[in-house]
Amino acid sequence: MDDLQVNPLYEQVIDGLMEQNYCIVDHFFSKEEVIALRETLIVKYEEDRFRKSAIGNQANEQIVGAIRGDFILWLDESGATTAEEDFFAKINDFVNYLNRTCYMGINEKEFHYAVYPEGTFYKRHLDTFQNDSRRKLSIVCYLNDEDWQPEYGGELSIYLDENGSEKAIDVHPMQGRMVVFESQLLEHEVKPVKKERLSITGWLKTRG
Repeated sequence: MDDLQVNPLYEQVIDGLMEQNYCIVDHFFSKEEVIALRETLIVKYEEDRFRKSAIGNQANEQIVGAIRGDFILWLDESGATTAEEDFFAKINDFVNYLNRTCYMGINEKEFHYAVYPEGTFYKRHLDTFQNDSRRKLSIVCYLNDEDWQPEYGGELSIYLDENGSEKAIDVHPMQGRMVVFESQLLEHEVKPVKKERLSITGWLKTRG
């Protein structure tokens, strides 16, 4: 870390992960970056480029509406828009920082846009697969309206074990808010939404 400048924002995320296996950050991306990503998502969604989400990894996907109801579009870094290039630039810088300060060994990432239409949800689950344990950190960044209200639903409920008792943390999807948590440790769910909910969701992955 001799030539690596300490980044307070990244350190905030690291501290949260070390203390409680998750962290909530409201200003990881600038307001301008968030709005640009939101506009990009909306354009691509209106172009009918999204598909119904599935469960399982890409080798064994199944569409099960009773478990999740969102529509997704995978991001391709090689063909990224300007807004997406800015997003990946910051994510790559964050990954480099994690690898150099925490020796996490992250060598791959995957992200997609997600749109939850009114009335949809994602049942409680863990972000890992029986035949693929490479996901290390889960990341969600919300791209909702600036005037998003808690009564619109769509909370991310993260389930914690505190001294043998279960506790749920509800994260409201306010515009620009980002959540980072341990993929293999924390079960979570998306509560039913009462207004269309937009986000980028992804994972930082190790070699397994």
